[in-house]
Amino acid sequence: MNILYLLIPLSLVLVGFAVWAFFWAVKQGQFDDLVSPASSILLDDDRAPPPPPSSRVQPLR
Repeated sequence: MNILYLLIPLSLVLVGFAVWAFFWAVKQGQFDDLVSPASSILLDDDRAPPPPPSSRVQPLR
């Protein structure tokens, strides 16, 4: 029963932090554009991958 004296304030601090983080994210514009990032993957042009570095072993002379 004594553990509740620790867990209740700890949970209130955690909820307070979550509310603060949510309002901070809204203020910073994290939720401004939710559609474009989801559709940008569909419109991404296929580009050829860069050529790998030369991995051929030089013949011994």
